[in-house]
Amino acid sequence: MQMIPYRNIYIASVAMGADPAQLVKALKEADEYPGPSLVIAYTPCIAHGIKAGMEDIQGEMKRAVQSGYWPLYRYDPRKEVPFQLDSKEPTMSYRDFIEGEVRYSSLEISFPENAKELFAKAEEEAKKRYKELEKLAKP
Repeated sequence: MQMIPYRNIYIASVAMGADPAQLVKALKEADEYPGPSLVIAYTPCIAHGIKAGMEDIQGEMKRAVQSGYWPLYRYDPRKEVPFQLDSKEPTMSYRDFIEGEVRYSSLEISFPENAKELFAKAEEEAKKRYKELEKLAKP
């Protein structure tokens, strides 16, 4: 999002497990763009401590998008409406998503009161970010 003000960079946020077609479209557009392109992909790793297991990486990507943790979008300066929000409004609990990863759930064990406050704030910020992205996508 910090690159959008430059107005001459193709930008995309993608997650293969959430929407493979959106990923392919973003990579194709980035390749065809006559200037610099930046494609950022959500990719879980073993350090995240995914409780569902590393064999469910695609599912973890999908949950990240469904919870609002990772929005999917494309910004193409060539278009009349350059910003395209590709992910839908979150349908999964943000908290359920972050509690599915040890890197977050361990905070709950060590500092339960801090975790409660921080998780609530993170969820609030994710909802706020999605609303801001919706505004950018309107003509």
